[in-house]
Formats: sequence, structure tokens, C-alpha cells
Amino acid sequence: MTATTLTDRKNAAISRGVGMTTQIYADRAENAEIWDKEGRRYIDFAAGIAVLNTGHRHPRVIAAVKEQLDHFTHTCHQVVPYENYVHLAERLNALTPGNFEKKTIFVTTGAEAVENAVKIARAATGRSAVIAFGGGFHGRTFMGMALTGKVVPYKVGFGAMPGDVFHVPFPVELHGVTPDQSLAALKKLFAADVDPQRVAAIIIEPVQGEGGFYSVPVSFMKALRELCDQHGILLIADEVQTGFARTGKLFAMDHHEVAPDLMTMAKSLAGGFPLAAVTGRAEIMDAPGPGGLGGTYGGNPLGIAAAHAVLDVIKDEGLCDRANQLGSRLKQRLESLREKAPEIVDIRGPGFMNAVEFNDKTTKLPSAEFANKVRLIALEKGLILLTCGVHGNVIRFLAPITIQDNVFGEALDILEASILEPSGK
Repeated sequence: MTATTLTDRKNAAISRGVGMTTQIYADRAENAEIWDKEGRRYIDFAAGIAVLNTGHRHPRVIAAVKEQLDHFTHTCHQVVPYENYVHLAERLNALTPGNFEKKTIFVTTGAEAVENAVKIARAATGRSAVIAFGGGFHGRTFMGMALTGKVVPYKVGFGAMPGDVFHVPFPVELHGVTPDQSLAALKKLFAADVDPQRVAAIIIEPVQGEGGFYSVPVSFMKALRELCDQHGILLIADEVQTGFARTGKLFAMDHHEVAPDLMTMAKSLAGGFPLAAVTGRAEIMDAPGPGGLGGTYGGNPLGIAAAHAVLDVIKDEGLCDRANQLGSRLKQRLESLREKAPEIVDIRGPGFMNAVEFNDKTTKLPSAEFANKVRLIALEKGLILLTCGVHGNVIRFLAPITIQDNVFGEALDILEASILEPSGK
């Protein structure tokens, strides 16, 4: 079965709204490598969009899921609960930032976690408004779309978004927005558009994912915490993409001096199995009444078992340190290309959550065209890359943190060649 045949079948059977970055049809995968249906090997620098920090089919994750399969696959925790759900909640309560009592709920997707965080914030505060940031991504449900700070492709054609959602500019000095300007925009919003006493929560990604891998400055996160405390607003950290060792710490908020009131998690929490969570201050998490939170598949036993194994792997294999080492090597290689590739305007990211941003070398404007050329050349050479950013001119790197040194070195060589080729070097 060829990729062309499968693509024809896909086009006939699946909505075009489900976009595809590649025409690779996976047959098998191991750690940081994927083999397609035609037998070609690829190095995976996408990892299911940050889902596989512990790699494809980590042996300990697979073993945990197999063991769980021998007991039961589903009961619905709200009907017949199970101890592993309770234990994982205890672990996340202890591991997430903040020196206060916490509680956790489990759901299935990152968007669902965000939806529930907003529900909890509204229940706890008795307020309805929520503030998010330009360039942020929080999911494809209606509330997720409303919070997301990018129209195409996430909002276009879907009609009116839920109300009482406001946006302010995210602080990206590369694009002319300083932390002081973002704070000023928040204060202007309070003066002109929404009474801060009506705001339930401010939601922010510590490192923007789809928005371009821009990190929140430490000073800005601290100021945001102070502003929230001043007005009784809850601070929600969306760690769906940043969590579980990706940034060189277990959570990206561990890089900051302050803690959020609520945190959303998903993606690499269960190493490739669907699982998401909301963890937060105990009294806030208890605001909704019994039955107000949950979901039929929320906290599926297989995902719970996988997540326990993921947490063990991160600790036992030192993946936070490994992320810092890999990210340093990647950024050093990219820095070495600056003179030969003037399209490179920025190289950034904590740990192994890294990105390179490209401008047109003549106009100096963001160049999605150049970024896409690099992606396509790399794909032809056997390296899977993802673009991102409001302007589409950023390549983000999300390889498994467990990637073997020799495979990583091979990938860096392909990446270098893929950047230099369209640059004419």
C-alpha cells in the first residue's frame, strides 16, 4: 500500500478539516524513529506534538499498560473508582509547583483540561470573564478556540466565540512587545473593557507552544501573579505542551518564583496514551459540586498506568538534565549557522523546548516560506519537523528527550543541511 493510495483513501473518507503535516503513514515506531508503510525510516522531531517526551513505546510505559490490561480497561472512575487514579492524583499534587494543599481531576485531552480549569475558576470566584494572550493556544473546543490567540486555522469559519473572553499582547520583545507594554495593556483592559472584579482567571502558557515557543519573562510572571492577587483573579498555567521535563524542569512553572492557582496538563503526561489533568489549590478545586466535573473516559486506567511509568522514567533516567543537555547541543549547532544562514533571526527555548525563527534576508519580514522550505527539505532527508508561530516562520523542536545520541547527531546534520540549502549555502 503506497502513501499515494492511502492519501486518496484518506481524502475520500476523512474530513479535510483534519489537517496533515506530512503524507507519512506510520507502520511502527521506537524511541525517536518512525518507519512508514513503505519501509522508509524517519527521525521524529515532532513526537506527536510534544506527546512523547519519553519516546515511542518506552519499555516501562508499555509494560505498565500491559499489566493494567490484565486487570481491567475501563470502569468509569465516577462509577467504580480505582486506586491508581487516586495515587496519580497524590503524585501530581506533590510534584506540581506551589507550597499549598492541592487536588487533581483527570480528563482525556488538553482542551478538556482547559475547559475544566475555566469551569473551576468560575465556580470558585463567582465571576465569568477570562483573559488570555495573543498567540496563545488552548485547544479546539469552543472555549479553547475563544481563548486561543490565533484565528487561522483554529477559529476561521466557526462563527461566534463564547463571550467574556479578552486578549492582551503576549510579551515578545523580538516583535516589539515588552513586558511593561503587556502589563500596560492589561491595565488598559481593566480600565476600558472589563472590571477586574468580574475576571475569574488569567490563563497563560509559560512557554507559548503553537504561538512560537516564546517564554514568559520571569519578571512578567511575577507581576502577573501580583496583579492577580491584587484583584482576586486566579492564575491558570497551561502546561499542556510544556510539562514533564520538556523545559529542563518537570514543569515550566518551576522556572518561575511564583506558583499558579490552577495548572492544566496533558500531552506527555501518559507517554502516548490519552490523559489530561487539572491540578490546583484544594479549596479552589473543591468549588464545583459533586458531578460538576468528570467525564466517561476521564482518567482511563490505561492512561493512568502509563502516567505512573512516565513519572518514574523521568526521575530514574534523569530526563530533566537530559533535556538541558540536548537543548544546549541543538542551540549550539543552530548558532553556528547564523553567518551562513542570515534568515535566522532568533534561537531560543528552555531545556529541549527549542525553536528557530526565520525572516526574509532581504525584506527582514517573517518568512513562513523559508521555514516551510526547511521543513520540506528535512522531511525528504528523513527528519520530521513542525512549524509554528503566528506568522508561521518558526520551526519548533520536540524530539523525544530519550533520543539516542547517535540518532540526535544524525538529525542535527540533516537539520543543518536543510537550513543551508534554501539559504543558498
